[in-house]
Amino acid sequence: MEAMESRRWWALAVLCMGAFLSPLDFFIVNVALPAVKTSLGASDGALQLVVAGYGAAYAVFVVTGGRLGDIYGRKRIFLSGMILFTLTSGICAMAGDIRVLIAARVVQGLSAAMLAPQVLSTIRLIFPAQEQPLAMGIFGSVFGLAAIGGQLLGGVLIEAGIFGWTWQSVFMINIPVGVITTVAGLCVLKENRPPVRQRLDIPGMLLITLALGLFIYPVIMGREAHWPVWIFGCLLASIAAAVCFVYTERYTLQQGRAPLIHLPLFRDRHFVNGLAIIYLYNHTAAFFLVFPYYLQHELHRDVLSAGLAILPYAAGFFTGPLISPLLAKRMGVYIVSLGQGLLATGFLLVVTGIWVSPEAGTMVQTGLFMAGIGHGVVMPSMMRIILAEIGMSVAGQAAGIVSTAIQVGSVMSVALLGTLFFALLDVCAAPVAVGITLGVLAALQVAGLVLVIALKSSLKNQKVIYGQS
Repeated sequence: MEAMESRRWWALAVLCMGAFLSPLDFFIVNVALPAVKTSLGASDGALQLVVAGYGAAYAVFVVTGGRLGDIYGRKRIFLSGMILFTLTSGICAMAGDIRVLIAARVVQGLSAAMLAPQVLSTIRLIFPAQEQPLAMGIFGSVFGLAAIGGQLLGGVLIEAGIFGWTWQSVFMINIPVGVITTVAGLCVLKENRPPVRQRLDIPGMLLITLALGLFIYPVIMGREAHWPVWIFGCLLASIAAAVCFVYTERYTLQQGRAPLIHLPLFRDRHFVNGLAIIYLYNHTAAFFLVFPYYLQHELHRDVLSAGLAILPYAAGFFTGPLISPLLAKRMGVYIVSLGQGLLATGFLLVVTGIWVSPEAGTMVQTGLFMAGIGHGVVMPSMMRIILAEIGMSVAGQAAGIVSTAIQVGSVMSVALLGTLFFALLDVCAAPVAVGITLGVLAALQVAGLVLVIALKSSLKNQKVIYGQS
């Protein structure tokens, strides 16, 4: 019995190593973009695709990635995704042309989409209910570590210029982590999947990929392309593809076959409300575009200094998940309200601090730490709540849908709030532009607080979810 318990905690360590790489590549690439632009002669639009191509591919494919784990085994798909992620990281580092880098980033996003759902669904399956708060808290803290590593490690690597590398270093760092995780995963992880093996829903996979791709790409590229007619044509086509997807999935289910997405999941208010909260709170991704841009382009700080300035947020992001299991026992689902309240209050403090002192002083740092704790508290809590009552046969699908909400929220925030920020820069001072953008971000977290009330009423077994006796 003791050996079994030890094995699942070692499995969690391996899963978290894999989960670490996906957010790390989001944070670490942001600080490397100026060096990429200089080295490869890239345009601003191409740099946007370096970031957005990864996020969009992740969002488009992550539901399919979860389903692949359900069908072929979560260990097998996790390790396959890890190997592909490691290989594409090497290709990114060796890219001598911006188009090669963008293409490799897209494939890297696909491989990350294979990894993430397996982590969530496996944690859900191998840990009993009373241990899930701690397991999810550890998983959530990994994202805080990735934030710290991305901002600081990226700046250190670029400044150090090891082996003559600049931006290449931020991709090469993935290779040793990927190799170690793959070897450890082969030894520690056990295969798990539903007892009845089902076929992959190819029509559903193609339609959801088409629907999400036709929606995300024009939203990302619309501002850069000055909103031509084809952008709106793509958006309309995405709606048509989404409608076809729903009808196809219904037909597949009626025929007794396994659909890509189990649509009855969306009849559960608990699941739908949780997805909406996750979508809103992941608009915090815009902060990592807006604030570093303000520090580097308006305050003229170097890469390392900008990374250090975000350290309080990253430290809070790391701390939040570790304290969330203790808070959950006392607060239940309202821990999400606490987290979102801290996010909203923290961003408002940052806004006030910037307006009082554009150099981003003590009030800004306090606000960043508060927002970081809120971010770290919400994420593991919401994942635990949403997945707690999902059956084993659709655990991978549910985890994939949750990961899609995370990625779509992140991509939409960068596209929409990023567009707002750059538009404001054209007509007002930078501190005002930052303040308005972060104010909107705070308002979105307040909207999430309202949804928590609905989520509270939809919980069927709150004591089990939080390990209460």
